[in-house]
Amino acid sequence: MVDVAFQSTSVAVRPARSRSSLRNTMKRKSTMAFLMTLPLIVLIAVMVVYPAGYSIHLATLNKAMTKFVGLGNFEFLFKRETFWMVVKQSCIFAITAVIFKALIGFIVAHFAHNIPSKKQRKWRGMLLVPWVIPPAMSTLAWLWLFDPSYSAFNYTLGLFGAGPIAWLGETGWARFSIILVNVWFGAPFFMIMYLAALKSVPEQLYEAAAIDGANWWQRIWYVTLPMMRNIIAITTLFSLIVTFANFDITRILTAGGPLDRTHIFATWSFRLGIEGGDIPLGASVSLFMAPILAVAAIFILRDVNKRGNEA
Repeated sequence: MVDVAFQSTSVAVRPARSRSSLRNTMKRKSTMAFLMTLPLIVLIAVMVVYPAGYSIHLATLNKAMTKFVGLGNFEFLFKRETFWMVVKQSCIFAITAVIFKALIGFIVAHFAHNIPSKKQRKWRGMLLVPWVIPPAMSTLAWLWLFDPSYSAFNYTLGLFGAGPIAWLGETGWARFSIILVNVWFGAPFFMIMYLAALKSVPEQLYEAAAIDGANWWQRIWYVTLPMMRNIIAITTLFSLIVTFANFDITRILTAGGPLDRTHIFATWSFRLGIEGGDIPLGASVSLFMAPILAVAAIFILRDVNKRGNEA
């Protein structure tokens, strides 16, 4: 009788212990955080990890996608001068556009920050318009502005006696036009991020700097920039990734011309994979962005972590 009673008691204790352990697990912040982010993790796995893995798989196949060729597509690309021209153009395009977007965004953010609060909301809304409009739609408007026959820019230049410019017909002007449109579209993103960072800088720091006799440039260099460095780094990294992967602006304005001189990774991948019918080769071109962006991300994030540890 004693053994039976002891066994029944132990059986009753086990569910209670399991329920209490489950309750304690659910009370942990790390467990709750994981469960709350689990849908996002699944979404990222479906939308990012699977396509990336499938792209790697495609890059190892031949043109007919019936035979495994390993790194053969990459070896073929490395021997083509056009590929290295695309690498050079993509780096110049992305780095130049991000630098100008950061500079313009920083200047405009300071301008908006100094506007009285009652009018600031209206200005923020107007300055965000280029970023809100779908890029394909806004790029079509820019295409009309660059049109050789009906260009508003050339009409304005004609009023001052200057000759018409082949905005999309000459290599130098075509590259300038693509960068200009990308900067116009992306600068508002930098502006809104920098404006949020400026509002988080304590006013006491500026007051202390003014008491020490610092001018406006010294306040920016020694107060504003150090307080915004993490935001600047993260925003630059995010914009660099988006700019490298940009497709619609170059595709609509020049489609890679003239003579493939404005092709970037995305447009040349489309040219080879979709228009040329060689999907594995196009996938290989698109994958080449990964190591370039990985190197940039390592350096930027390592600098952010270093400053975080110092703080």
